[in-house]
Amino acid sequence: MLKKERYAAFIQHFSENMPVAETELAYETPFQLLVAVVLSAQCTDKRINIVTPPLFRDFPSPEHLATADFDELFPYIKSVSYPSNKTKHLLGLGKMLVEKFQSEIPSTVDELTQLPGVGRKTANVITSVIWNQPNMAVDTHVFRVSKRLGLVPMNAKTPYEVEKQLVKHLPKQHIHVAHHWLILHGRYTCLARSPKCHECQLTHFCRYYEKNVAKDSAAKTV
Repeated sequence: MLKKERYAAFIQHFSENMPVAETELAYETPFQLLVAVVLSAQCTDKRINIVTPPLFRDFPSPEHLATADFDELFPYIKSVSYPSNKTKHLLGLGKMLVEKFQSEIPSTVDELTQLPGVGRKTANVITSVIWNQPNMAVDTHVFRVSKRLGLVPMNAKTPYEVEKQLVKHLPKQHIHVAHHWLILHGRYTCLARSPKCHECQLTHFCRYYEKNVAKDSAAKTV
């Protein structure tokens, strides 16, 4: 199957079966989403959604973070991964938002990546979720699933290489939602260690299924 056909099949399936796909992080404002995404690095959305309600209640704005100190903030996020580093990031993020961006969340990747704790992936999430910009955030799920499906070459070694391939081949209007399609498919079906291939509806164009599952099944019947 040609790459163009794989992308067409991918878009058709999810447009029909998951037309609305959103982040599973709970948030109400762009500021809350930014904080949640920073905290979610190497941590589950489920854990972040447990941690953030009291955090958002007591630190509802950049100003609240900017005037907090480490000992005040740390207890709220001590159960997430790398809590010390993330506490420092949030404190610095709050101060920079107040001092440089007038407490507004920047709307460009270049500006967002100036904030402490905000890398390219986080900036792509914010711009695509809040403003539907055609930016592709590549986490472990997107990295794995896009390769298995054959949307990107298996020799793509970095998230940025995968990002460039996906942005190049996906129509602009689908990029922001395709990010969620890939994440959710990786989270619930195309698992890292034991992909649920026999439950998956994408096997007709999946390179992983063709090379691993279908061949094994054929060999067993010989």
